[in-house]
Amino acid sequence: MADTATTASAAAASAANTSTDAPPFQLGKPRFQQTSFYGRFRHFLDIIDPRTLFVTERRLREAVQLLEDYKHGTLRPGVTNEQLWSAQKIKQAILHPDTNEKIFMPFRMSGYIPFGTPIVVGLLLPNQTLASTVFWQWLNQSHNACVNYANRNATKPSPASKFIQGYLGAVISAVSIAVGLNVLVQKANKFTPATRLLVQRFVPFPAVGRLSCRRAPGCSSLYKALCAWQPSAWPCRWPSASSRRCQRSRRPS
Repeated sequence: MADTATTASAAAASAANTSTDAPPFQLGKPRFQQTSFYGRFRHFLDIIDPRTLFVTERRLREAVQLLEDYKHGTLRPGVTNEQLWSAQKIKQAILHPDTNEKIFMPFRMSGYIPFGTPIVVGLLLPNQTLASTVFWQWLNQSHNACVNYANRNATKPSPASKFIQGYLGAVISAVSIAVGLNVLVQKANKFTPATRLLVQRFVPFPAVGRLSCRRAPGCSSLYKALCAWQPSAWPCRWPSASSRRCQRSRRPS
């Protein structure tokens, strides 16, 4: 064990000497300092970097093998810190840390913005009908639920009924709030047509925002990833970029 640790330390020192821009590599640790806002900001940008969506299968295997070599002290000479950090970023963005299986692309944290943006645009479309309001709210909550499930803590299996209950509760609540507010706005006689249209544009915000802070069995993965901004706010399972897989601490209701 001591020999392996010594060899790994030597490999890290060798990598540090060949790379001056990147900080010394630490396996499973964040690349950027988490004691400052700027460090947490860059850490968060790393988590949601959509470029990792285009990593090939071959590049993924190379990244995983590079980290395995580092872990076992068999790192080849000339590997830089930048290469090690890049390999760790790729692995954490694509593979689930518990199951070691690939996360479906739309449900990765790096896919939250490119796959979530069209849904946000749909939520903000003007002159929506009842059917379109229900559809976009359902699609938004379904996407959030899938992201939550794909990035769940697999070391503590939860019954499927919990996820189904949380999903149904989120969909029903979001749809009820959005439809209810739309009806109230349409019945508000004091509003001019222009004011009514403007207010209707903001109807999705309370529906989505309310559910983001009250979704069972936990908050949406995007908000979980905010431990990159305030790591003390959430008990992260991993001390690194997988803060997106934090679990909300249980509090008495």
